[in-house]
Order: sequence, then C-alpha cells, then structure tokens
Amino acid sequence: MLNKKQVEEIKEHLDKAQNPLFFFDNDQDGLCSFLLLQRYLGRGRGVPIRSFPELTEDYFRKIDELKADYVFILDKPLVSKEFFEKIHQINIPVVWIDHHAINREDIPDFVNYYNPLLEESDEKNYLIAPPVTYYCYQISQKKQDLWIAIIGCISDKFLPEFYAQFKKENPELCVDSDSAFDVFYKSPIGKIAMIFGFALKDRTTNVISMLKFLINAKTPYDVLDENNKNYTMHNRFKEINKKYRQLLIKAIKIGENSTNLMFFKYSGDLSISSDLSNELSYLFPEKIIVVIYVKGTKANISIRGKDIRNPLLKILEELSGATGGGHGDAVGAQVKIEDLDIFKKRLENVLGES
Repeated sequence: MLNKKQVEEIKEHLDKAQNPLFFFDNDQDGLCSFLLLQRYLGRGRGVPIRSFPELTEDYFRKIDELKADYVFILDKPLVSKEFFEKIHQINIPVVWIDHHAINREDIPDFVNYYNPLLEESDEKNYLIAPPVTYYCYQISQKKQDLWIAIIGCISDKFLPEFYAQFKKENPELCVDSDSAFDVFYKSPIGKIAMIFGFALKDRTTNVISMLKFLINAKTPYDVLDENNKNYTMHNRFKEINKKYRQLLIKAIKIGENSTNLMFFKYSGDLSISSDLSNELSYLFPEKIIVVIYVKGTKANISIRGKDIRNPLLKILEELSGATGGGHGDAVGAQVKIEDLDIFKKRLENVLGES
C-alpha cells in the first residue's frame, strides 16, 4: 500500500489541480481509480486509454483540447517516450500511480511516480500488488464510494480488507467468500463490475456519457437497477454478454479436454480476451490459460497461470515487434499473426508441454 507520506503528496497534487486530466487504463481498475479521485476532488475529466500496451503520443492532444493544468496517469504500465517528451515541453505536472512492474529508468525525473512495487527488491518486483483502485481509495477515503472501491479491486482479483464492512452494510449485494473472483462471478456487486467492463468497450460518445453518469451515481443500485439514465450501459452489457457467453461455452469445452496448457483462439469485432482468460482461470485454476484474439495483422494474447510473466517476457524478446507484460500470474501480449505458431511452440517448450 501507499505510505502516509505518499498519500499526502498525492492529495497535495490533487488540491493544486484546477482542471486535471485523468488518463486511465481501459478496464474496471482504471475506471474505478479515476472515479474515486474525481469524486474526491469534485473536478477533472477522464480519458480511458485503449492503446496497448502503452499510453501513446496520440493521446497528448487531449491535454490541449481539454486545457488541462495537471495530468494523472492511472493503472497504465507503460507510457511512450514521445508522450513524456511533449508533456515535458509544456511543463505540466504529471502524477503516475500504478501497480505493475517497471524499469526505474523508464520513469522520467519530472514525473511524480507512485508504485509500492518499487519499494520491493528487484527479485520481488513481479509480485502481484493491490490494484490502483486500492491506492486511490487510500487517498479518497470517501465511505459513500466504498462500492466503487470494491468493484475496482475484485475486478483485478483482489479482495480488500474493507470488503467485510461493505458486506456487513450491503449483504444482499455480496457472497460469503474469501475469493475475489467468487465475489466477481457470483454476486450482484460482481455483476456491476461486469457491466462496467463491458460498457467500456462501447463507442467513445457512450463511454463519455457513462463517465458523466458514474461521477454522479450515489449508490450501486443507481447502476444495478436499469433505468433511462443507464440504459445505454445495460444495453451494451447485454449485447456483449451474449457474445461473451457463446465464446465461453466453446472455450470451456476446449478446457475440459486440454492438458495443463489450454489455448483458445477466436476472432471477430470484439476483443474480450482478458475477460475470457480471467473466467477460464477461475473455472480451471490448475491450468495455464492462453486466450488469443486475432484481428488484422496482430494477435492479442491474454495469459493466466502461476508465475507466467517471466517465461512470457523471455519468449517475446525473441519475436520481432512483440510486446507484453503484466503481473506475475496475469499477463497480456501482442504478436504478429505470422509469429503466432512460433509463439505457441515456444510457450509449450518452456512449460514442458511439447
């Protein structure tokens, strides 16, 4: 967790920001991190980052468009050098809060960087840290936003200690379990988390409308109970959930007949490989789960499995143009379509499945 000094420093940055711009990763952890800080401060705009794996130079224009005087980067493991070069030229303060492993040399001197993993030794730098949502709730401490903090945490497979308090106050939204994914997949608060995740995959105009709605939402029931204000969110959830369930059924059949290493490949207009790999790892906890989404010339890959990060990074180093990273047990990668068979074969060799 963040220490007291770090929390106070971030609060000082927030207080100084009159028109902050929050760049956040395009998932529930990123979204909930933004909501917690924006609702704490009462001002600022949010921009979900859909580029993978880094925050690219293309997003710099948003700073000028929205006339931001402060930039906050939430739950994004990589930021391009070009983005930082441009932002340094205009002398706007940057606060970057993250929980992924990172090379210290990738953090410019002018950036205010907060990541408890940097306090660990290099050997431990791949371990899973609490989600950025957890750190942002440390900062905000707004009890009325506890539900948002729960959603961000369970979506990143982390059950915070304050879940007990939330369950005591909202038993009808919870399940009795010590497993974050039990809560995510089996409870009403977990359904809200899924609504958040799928709604982020909508058109930009609908995502902006969702952000405005969530900034003002008072309780989880404002999201859970469908009405004219959240209709678009629910409609998008239903649309994606239908496709998601169809893919999940196919993947489960493959999982039931696979070895300890499971590959599931799909294509189409919807990238939900991270969602699929998470649920498949929940259903098949002893397997290495590899979900591959193919579109155009690239394959987006989500992998779940114990200590999978280091083997993945070694494989990616040998493939031209390949990128990736993540946590110890949950990683993502992107490789060229023509290298996909090589990637699979090398992964099998590393894991002894050939």
